[in-house]
Amino acid sequence: MSKVEDFEELRPLLFSIAYRILGSVSEAEDAVQETWLRFDGSATRPTSTKAYLSAAVTRISIDVLRSARVRREAYVGPWFPEPLLADPYEDPARSAELADSLSMAALLLLERLSPLERAVFVLREVFDFGFDDVAAAVGRSEAACRQLLVRARRHMAAGRPRFEADRQERQRLATRFLDALRNGDVGSLQSLLAVDVQLVGDGGGKSPQLAKAVSGAENVARLLGTVFPWLVRIGVTFEPQEVNGQPGAIFRHRDGKILQVLVLDVLDGRIQTIRGVINPEKLDHLGPVADAWAADREVKQARREWG
Repeated sequence: MSKVEDFEELRPLLFSIAYRILGSVSEAEDAVQETWLRFDGSATRPTSTKAYLSAAVTRISIDVLRSARVRREAYVGPWFPEPLLADPYEDPARSAELADSLSMAALLLLERLSPLERAVFVLREVFDFGFDDVAAAVGRSEAACRQLLVRARRHMAAGRPRFEADRQERQRLATRFLDALRNGDVGSLQSLLAVDVQLVGDGGGKSPQLAKAVSGAENVARLLGTVFPWLVRIGVTFEPQEVNGQPGAIFRHRDGKILQVLVLDVLDGRIQTIRGVINPEKLDHLGPVADAWAADREVKQARREWG
């Protein structure tokens, strides 16, 4: 196989590794591209192309993550990963690990780890790389990688997210939730929410967002039931969509541009967390993005007129 063919065959794996380390679609794509440039510029062919490329994309992602941490500390409001609609890498033998590690809750939990811990955890726990390849990828000894993994596992176990196992049940609940949202049915919304549900938005200071998280079924249902019917009135549509392996929806302005992505964590027949990503910089990889400030003004105008 040519270098190009070798690389393209492994591209889905490389992106999936980089995305889990970085939590960013755009940064993961850049890391994969930089990996190709290094591979293409190398005068020799590695014994294992998979090991070489996986190590390269991991090292690049670690460097990017270290610089990204500084930006995230100055981020306005809650920081969420960039939503991913479909993971390009599939491995039936690792399907559970791949799915669990893709959720926004899991990616946010990975944010608690150091860059090295995160890389070791992703390579070993998610993709089942041998410790020799993990050590080569992060530039540490196998013994050091084992210690990094122990610490990473401890952090992850302390807050490991739990989700409804039955995928069809999750989708049914999401469908009922979106129907109630369109209709502004506060009672139905409240019946679908966990008692301690949280509603959190990520606008990054670039779009209208909640001043802080809203908690409790009654408070969240009342807020949703008040705001979202007005969005419908100005022509916003909801498109059910799996996001990061969990039920969610894409919200589009009447011109078809993306306004927001909503992601739901479901457990025990109730919605536990609702995350809204409205920062346009985190949505533009999905398509043209709407002006959320303009939509907000439209809603306010409609409420004044139709009150």
